[in-house]
Amino acid sequence: MEIVQLVGIAIIATVLVLIVKEQKPMFAFLLAMFTGILIFLFVLGKISSVLHVLEDLASKSDVKPVFFKTILKIIGIAYIAEFGAQIVRDAGQEAIASKIELAGKILIMVMAIPIITVIVETVIRLIPA
Repeated sequence: MEIVQLVGIAIIATVLVLIVKEQKPMFAFLLAMFTGILIFLFVLGKISSVLHVLEDLASKSDVKPVFFKTILKIIGIAYIAEFGAQIVRDAGQEAIASKIELAGKILIMVMAIPIITVIVETVIRLIPA
């Protein structure tokens, strides 16, 4: 039922933003941003249980901790870049939002290079010479 609470908060905030936006657009944006951050912090607490399950799966499958941590960092970059881009987009700054998304993609690509290297090396070893 937590989703009902989150949606309720979001709907109330949306109505308040629409009411306040005509008189104080900056305050309306801050209210929308605060609501987004509040929702993000609420679900952030739920991520710890998911991380524990993923850690158990990684240890059972003998995945190297370095690769597991890298994958978690990549996922984190993707979520944070998307969240930041959405906030900036809500402020009407589409160009800056696009740059945030581009930076996130580049950081993901840079972090994925070691994993891609290991995969390519493994495939090359499996192919007979």
